[in-house]
Amino acid sequence: MMLLPVWAVIRRDLVRMVRQRGRLLSAFVRPLIWFVVIGSGIGVLLEPAGPGAYHRYLVPGVVAMTILFGSMLVALSVVYDKEFGVMRLLITAPLPHYWIVLAKIVSGVVTALVQAGVLLLFFFIFGFVTEQTSVSLLLAGLVGTALTCATLGMLVAVWTSTLDNFAVVMNFVIFPVFFLSGALYPVKGLPDALRLVAMINPFTYGVDLLKHAILGVEAPIAGADFGVATDIAVLCGFTLLAGFIACLRFSHEERAGLHEFLRGRK
Repeated sequence: MMLLPVWAVIRRDLVRMVRQRGRLLSAFVRPLIWFVVIGSGIGVLLEPAGPGAYHRYLVPGVVAMTILFGSMLVALSVVYDKEFGVMRLLITAPLPHYWIVLAKIVSGVVTALVQAGVLLLFFFIFGFVTEQTSVSLLLAGLVGTALTCATLGMLVAVWTSTLDNFAVVMNFVIFPVFFLSGALYPVKGLPDALRLVAMINPFTYGVDLLKHAILGVEAPIAGADFGVATDIAVLCGFTLLAGFIACLRFSHEERAGLHEFLRGRK
């Protein structure tokens, strides 16, 4: 019986994603713009590596970016529900509050995987993803990155009460997370200070795992920066820790908010 209200939360976010056609369109257009514009611009500087080499190098990072933005938009729905009172209805449901957080994380993962799957199909059709791609590593990279991004989004959302604050906070989170992840350039080539920040960034390891899967050992420009075991360990560790903190914060905040709301009605 516990799964029914959880599925209701997940289904609501999925239906919202399908109905918001502009959001779906932007989810596919944004990474393609990066792929075409950034790939063509920087690719000119890397012509000795071969035609299309940098475009192929960009594929894991662009797929990871799609997952990052897709899962973060589900976190935005949490703040929306809190600001407009929908969350009060959810927390009165007969289930522990942390199940709402877990359901939102799963919604973010599913949403991000659907968008990333369509993008990967596009890359496969145009030859940027080949049959040599490791399917097992690709699935691990997609799921691990989606879980990490969705949990990170929830961690931000449970500390944010308004949409305006969430937008400001996300600008200070999502862009550093993306740019300092190895999505556009190898982590090993960064200056020491930036390389240290990239190594602390959990998203880095999701991008790296996708590099293992898509680029393989014959990477056109540069391969993965870390080992597969390290990538998986960091992704799992961050997801568990951040998810635990988000559940605690959400339960405490919503319990206090519900009590205040009930006192105000007396």
